[in-house]
Amino acid sequence: MLVLLHFWDELKPQAVLQVITDLLLVSLLVYITGGVDSELNFLYPLVILVASILLPRVWAYLTAAFAFILYGAVLELSFFGVVPSFSLTHPGIRTLQSIIFVNLFGFLTIAYLAGLLADKLRQSDRRLAYFRGELASLQALHENIVQSTSDGLITTGLDGHITLVNPVAEKLLQQSEIELLDKPIGPLFEDPLPHASSEHSHCEVRFIAADNFRKTFRVIVSELRVPGRGPVGFVYTLDDLTRVRRLEREVRMQDRLAAVGRLSAAIAHEIRNPLTSIAGSASLLSEMPDLNEEHRRLLQIVTRESQRLNEIITDFLAYSRAKQYRYASVDIVPLLEDTLTLLEHRLEAEKIGIKIERRYSAPKAFVLADGDRMKQVFWNFCENAVRAMKKRGTLTISIEELGGDWQLSFADTGPGMSPQMVEKVFEPFQSQFEGGTGLGLAIVYQIVQAHEGKVWVRSMSGQGCTFILRLRKSAEESMTLDAAQSSGSLTENLPESPKAEGAHA
Repeated sequence: MLVLLHFWDELKPQAVLQVITDLLLVSLLVYITGGVDSELNFLYPLVILVASILLPRVWAYLTAAFAFILYGAVLELSFFGVVPSFSLTHPGIRTLQSIIFVNLFGFLTIAYLAGLLADKLRQSDRRLAYFRGELASLQALHENIVQSTSDGLITTGLDGHITLVNPVAEKLLQQSEIELLDKPIGPLFEDPLPHASSEHSHCEVRFIAADNFRKTFRVIVSELRVPGRGPVGFVYTLDDLTRVRRLEREVRMQDRLAAVGRLSAAIAHEIRNPLTSIAGSASLLSEMPDLNEEHRRLLQIVTRESQRLNEIITDFLAYSRAKQYRYASVDIVPLLEDTLTLLEHRLEAEKIGIKIERRYSAPKAFVLADGDRMKQVFWNFCENAVRAMKKRGTLTISIEELGGDWQLSFADTGPGMSPQMVEKVFEPFQSQFEGGTGLGLAIVYQIVQAHEGKVWVRSMSGQGCTFILRLRKSAEESMTLDAAQSSGSLTENLPESPKAEGAHA
């Protein structure tokens, strides 16, 4: 039969052949073991049970009838001497007929009961298959919901170890599900996560990505409950608030900058007039011939401090006044080179051991900008880097193409900044250096905003600081690039330009 099962795929003929073969073998065993005296006639009901399970219900009755015919034939052929008899007793014809018909009644009864049980078993199988299909559909639906939700979803056990991560959470955390599974969820974030049992089951947490970029997530936690078992874990929902919080900070900063600008202009005008009088009077006094050396030194201090205050007021006015821009399509590479050349001469003259490295991905980079204002931005970045590194270090300036933008980076090897300082670095009066007004980077922010660009800083304490400036390409360059790509595509396949990773301020 095993050989037939291997080569014969028709199940019903196999079952019929199996039942017939079993009946013939049982009849042979009953004949050999004594016929009417054999105790192996109980094997006929077993074959009937098998037939009711493997075949439709009518086959149970056919099998019972066939078993009756075979059993009766074995007994009667032995009784009438047609075949040799192995029985030890020789009952009369009436007794023999009674035995045969009692077995017939038993066979039919077993066929009836087995048919009922087989039908119920088949109905249970059909129901089970139906519910199994419904369960599979429900599981697929739940899986699709988890995979398609717009929020990040993470489930953990009661011990806090991750058991499931959906694709959105993988993208937010910049890690694959394989990397996150079985890890504790708490150490992934900079802030403690909320508790499902507390009144506040949601909060905002900070996350440091693989590229050292800080993100802000809103996390909502709830218990994962199974009916009859209670809580079996926790469900964490992640919503990326990084861009929202950045825009809120920018709006608040612009409001503060506008208020500070108006206040600075008013104060500067009020201070400059008496300051001019003080400086002029001190200059006249210093020319008097009867002053001793101590008086002259004091007057020099007054004159020097007056000049310093005048420079601060000039910065205030430069910050507060509405600036005039002369936009044109300019190549920022020569502008940057002019700034770096001046810086190199200054470092050499002052014998400061700071190295300058250039990493340009293109020889030209055209943007729509005011060239003089861009030089001011570059100089402020370089000046801050030199002050941060003091006497030695490396300043790395890079230019790279990111789609329709040019991105410039000014990276130093100084002590870096704390997260609190990074948040306020472009606000006025936030200088880290002695003698600074704290207006340099605030003016940079104004200029970049006027150019519809983006500027931000990446820094961690002890790991240096990187100021990043992103400006849109000029229309002329974009049209030239499109034309070059169109013409090049007719003759050869050009390599694709590198795509930018999603870094935001």
